[in-house]
Order: sequence, then structure tokens, then C-alpha cells
Amino acid sequence: MTHSVIALGANLGDRHATLHAALAAVDMLPGTTVTAVSSFRETVALTTAGLDESKPAYLNAVATLETTLSAHALLAALHDIESQHGRLRLERWGDRTLDLDLITWGDLIEDGNLVVPHPRAHERDFVLVPWLEIEPDAVLPGRGFVRDIVAEAGA
Repeated sequence: MTHSVIALGANLGDRHATLHAALAAVDMLPGTTVTAVSSFRETVALTTAGLDESKPAYLNAVATLETTLSAHALLAALHDIESQHGRLRLERWGDRTLDLDLITWGDLIEDGNLVVPHPRAHERDFVLVPWLEIEPDAVLPGRGFVRDIVAEAGA
């Protein structure tokens, strides 16, 4: 079993229902168990131009998993779940019905097709703060303790 962390977000449609359904779908993946889920947090939309309060707000959460799936198989399954919930990839960092990001899968992976931990996780308080809520001693591989990253950012 490999310990993994995923981030969930939605800013279109019934966000609560979508996140709950996505968590149930992740928990039903072969060899995968959701072990903890943070509280849901509403956040300002992050776009390529920065925070945008004119966009629909996101509902975000973080979940921890234990899985026998490879990192590539888990990411593919997360993308399938996004598609099942109407996710369209029309605009980078655009509005979406569901976003599932693979934050960690074990330790470090970089093979040209996949980089884990997520390369921008350390910059995102909507990932770090809920992660810290469910894993107070969490470590972001290559970056250190999540609590220290949050403290340095003043989040």
C-alpha cells in the first residue's frame, strides 16, 4: 500500500454533492481506501492571472488514501472521475465541475509524464491548510513539514 494525498475542488454546479460523489468514487477504486477527508473550505478562484473574486468560489478539500494503484494508474482514475462529473479541459485553471489533483504518491516521482509531489502544492494554502487538518505531521516530499511551509507563508 502506498500513502497518497489528493486535493479536490469544484466551483461549478452542486459543489458539495460533486465532492462527496468524487470521494465515494475514489474510495471504490481497486485497492484504494480513503483514510481521511478534511473539512470543505470555500476559497477565491485562482486563475492564470491570480485570485479572481469575480469568478465562482471554489469548494476545496484534501483526502488521504492508501492504494495499491501505481501513481500513473491513480492519476488516470482521478481524470476518469473528473470526466464522469463533466470536467472539460478548455482553459488552464478555468472554472470546473471537478478538479482532482494527485498531491503525493509515496515519495518523489519525476519521469517526464508525471511529477509528484504536485509541483505547485507548496504554493497553495487551499491544499496545505486542509492537509494539515487531517495530518498534523504531514511532510511534502522535497519541501519539508507542511506545518512549516504554512507557517512560512503565513497562511
